Amino acid sequence: QVQLVESGGGLVQAGGSLRLSCAASGRTSRYAIGWFRRTPGKDRSFVSVLNWNDTYYAVSVKGRFTISRDNVKNTVYLQMNSLKPEDTAGYYCAATPLFSGDYNYLRAPSYDYWGQGTQVTVSS
Repeated sequence: QVQLVESGGGLVQAGGSLRLSCAASGRTSRYAIGWFRRTPGKDRSFVSVLNWNDTYYAVSVKGRFTISRDNVKNTVYLQMNSLKPEDTAGYYCAATPLFSGDYNYLRAPSYDYWGQGTQVTVSS
């Protein structure tokens, strides 16, 4: 079992920054932690994942978002810079078993545990 709690969402102007946190507890050592986002009426879409020491990003956020981990606090962060109105969404952290090879980390069903989400709103 893994428990995930997100925080750090809010309202920010375009061009601004936010840092989301995902506090993890339970048997987290076996899991990669990632972020998805969802807007009303759409499916969850992949944002980023940290697997071992490797990072993966969606094309839409690469170069603007950075995922990182504090092992002491057992927390994964998503630093979001140069935010755009199209980044407005509910952001969810999720856990998937540590992977290698052709694992499809882009798909939400690949993730076993989810947090409750935190809202990010970017105004133009």
